[in-house]
Amino acid sequence: MRKMGLFLIGLIWSSVVFGQPEGFSTLFNGRDLSGWWGLKTEDPAVWMTLPPEELATRKAESIKDIQAHWRVENGVLVNDGHGLFLTTEKNYADFELLLEYKTVALADSGIYLRGIPQVQIWDSTEEAKFPLGADKGSGGLWNNQKNPEGKNPLVLADKPFGEWNQLRILMVGERVTVHLNGQLVVDHARMDNLFNPTLPLPRTGPIQLQTHGGEICWRNIFIHEIGPEEANGILASRHRKGFESVFDGASFDGWTGDVDSYMVADGGLQCREHKGGNLYTEKEYGDFAVRFEFKLPPGGNNGLAIRYPGTGNAAYDGMCELQVLDSKAPKYAELDARQYHGSAYGMVPAHRGYLHNPGEWNFQTVEVRGSTIQVELNGTLILDADLSTVTDFMVGTAHPGKDLDRGHFGFAGHSDPVAFRNIFIKELNHE
Repeated sequence: MRKMGLFLIGLIWSSVVFGQPEGFSTLFNGRDLSGWWGLKTEDPAVWMTLPPEELATRKAESIKDIQAHWRVENGVLVNDGHGLFLTTEKNYADFELLLEYKTVALADSGIYLRGIPQVQIWDSTEEAKFPLGADKGSGGLWNNQKNPEGKNPLVLADKPFGEWNQLRILMVGERVTVHLNGQLVVDHARMDNLFNPTLPLPRTGPIQLQTHGGEICWRNIFIHEIGPEEANGILASRHRKGFESVFDGASFDGWTGDVDSYMVADGGLQCREHKGGNLYTEKEYGDFAVRFEFKLPPGGNNGLAIRYPGTGNAAYDGMCELQVLDSKAPKYAELDARQYHGSAYGMVPAHRGYLHNPGEWNFQTVEVRGSTIQVELNGTLILDADLSTVTDFMVGTAHPGKDLDRGHFGFAGHSDPVAFRNIFIKELNHE
């Protein structure tokens, strides 16, 4: 029953703190620093690859610095403005984070999400930092450069010095929503990977409380870990305008092709086991976006037919086939990088590591404009490709249909019981 109800919990919490909200865990116990260690601004892709013994030693050595700069007073975390950043022992994927902070004039701080900077906290009255955006207030994704949306908060919501500020941060994939003191300051914006803007954010990572030159206090730090079903509901609720259903959940109305290779089951489309073939929309599309959910069995394989002409192989005769694949299955361990989930088959590889487990529903959006394709999986952009620039093809086989500007959308079945549901398409031609 929780799902979207967390939004209501956040709004209640932002007005009055009633203690630990239902469904949330405590990150700070109010007594000591159990569950935390110390880290600076460092790429998690580097330190997470350290051998376990070396990482354990590093964590143990950081505690001395933490104890020198962090203390607990009357149930409040206090930092003197210096030292390592307080970092959770546990790594988190999708979550909702609630906390309160109080700081002083000229202070500069922030909250790192999955080890990536940052939700900004600073002095909105410090004129010297107005050119950097301090006058716009706290709560923005200040390090966003590639995706400027979210960099500056939508409103100035900071409270005066000496008062507690309440932050509520919702993170699903790379999508971040921030409320500061009950006001929306970041609205479902994609967060940049500061350390490597060409890569998505890591799937998991720690929460870090940054220190930056001024005393800052923290209290009431709670986190709720968001599972796949809840994450899908959050993603499906956003950016819905203009999308129209192309599957009624009960029949093949509006679809054609190898209809016998699919069946309607539990309100979704499912490929029949040991059957193949292409199922595609009767309607053709030029520039369009499609959003849907899909579920893979262990080792499952299917594909999305993009601008398919209605005959031939979707991967070669259509603009492309976007892979739908259980990429972690052992039998696929030695595939070409351009064959894993989300990839433009045989042409451009997608980033890996963002699928839910087999048997769980995933949420995916695909946007096709001209020769470009973007694939967002579970809130993370895993493919951003321009097929007109592709000259290196897998096994040297060209794709004659890659320059098509119109065609059908569909599924390229590969005999596995892969399921699809909640299929919506928006035409982009007249935007």
